[in-house]
Amino acid sequence: MNKLVEPFTGRDEEGRVIVLTLLSREHAVLIGEPGTAKSAMIRRVSELLNAKFFSYLLTRFTEPSELFGPIDIKALEEGKYVRITSGKLPSAEIAFLDEIFKANSAILNALNTLLQERVLYDGYSEIAVPLWSLFGASNEVPEEAELLAFYDRFLIRHFVRPVPENLWKDLLDKSWAIERSTYYSEGKRSEVVMDMKELKKLHEAVLEVDLEPIKHKVTKLFAAFESRGIHISDRRKGKALKVIASSALLDGRSRAQEQDLLVLKYLVPRDWDELEKVNTILSEELKTPYRYLRELNEIKTNLQELLNYVVSLQPVESKYVDYRFKQILRDIELTRERVAAIAIESQDHTVQRAVEEVLDVIEQIASIIRKRLP
Repeated sequence: MNKLVEPFTGRDEEGRVIVLTLLSREHAVLIGEPGTAKSAMIRRVSELLNAKFFSYLLTRFTEPSELFGPIDIKALEEGKYVRITSGKLPSAEIAFLDEIFKANSAILNALNTLLQERVLYDGYSEIAVPLWSLFGASNEVPEEAELLAFYDRFLIRHFVRPVPENLWKDLLDKSWAIERSTYYSEGKRSEVVMDMKELKKLHEAVLEVDLEPIKHKVTKLFAAFESRGIHISDRRKGKALKVIASSALLDGRSRAQEQDLLVLKYLVPRDWDELEKVNTILSEELKTPYRYLRELNEIKTNLQELLNYVVSLQPVESKYVDYRFKQILRDIELTRERVAAIAIESQDHTVQRAVEEVLDVIEQIASIIRKRLP
């Protein structure tokens, strides 16, 4: 299963979100500014699964026939109402709809039942569709009342952030590699790592995961969210178990653990503000490495800014700069002590890796300063 995550190097969280969506056989919406590779990620995973794929950009003026196929004129002349669905959404196993919340009412109504029942009601007929997961994308969270019910159909909501500054070099390298490989590999498909039959078997394994160890904690977390003003629909509460079970299976376990409840950050928040609140509640309520990882992430972000500051001052010959460098060296040594303490407290492999990354940034800063100071 991790073979589906590995191709998203540098965007590991997005890769995990996509795989959790597929394992749970649910739908996801990716929310973030343009240019954050939302469509590219879904197209990539469909190639890795050799799945039938459909992608489309929606507008207020998009016609149903553009998504669901045109009416068969010959059949209509015979008094039959039939759509030609080949190559359209009703024939897809994985689909991506960009600007999903800009669709008109006719399309939204059809998508509502398609997402929930995997059936397209079309005129006098019902078309059962092979759709496994539909991924929507939007630059913003919908506010209109008519869209809220539709928004709730997407069990998984992931807020996609741009690549952070410390990974810009990797972004450039990988973007260039993609441009080259796209040009030289035109007409060639990516190597398939798993087919849809294997994915179905994995989904069946998800449904066999033992969830008893975490059910009490889940209800406690739901209560904590509600007490902070974060409402969760009954549908989302019930379906959350599938994603929790998918997390356990993705980590190679048939029994859910408390750490699997971290996936609630993909299910509960309605918008960016609620995302921060949910992260805080999970950090407070769960006895997992999560709180350490959050602290380390904040430390790393601050250190990256500090590294940029030190690099900018490096060529400046000034007693003030020397004085500031001495202060910074003392400060980062204190930070190093806190990071080392986290490593000892957590005793967790994921935290240990994060600790090593933070210590690496500290050493970069210290190395620059030591070369400057006598």
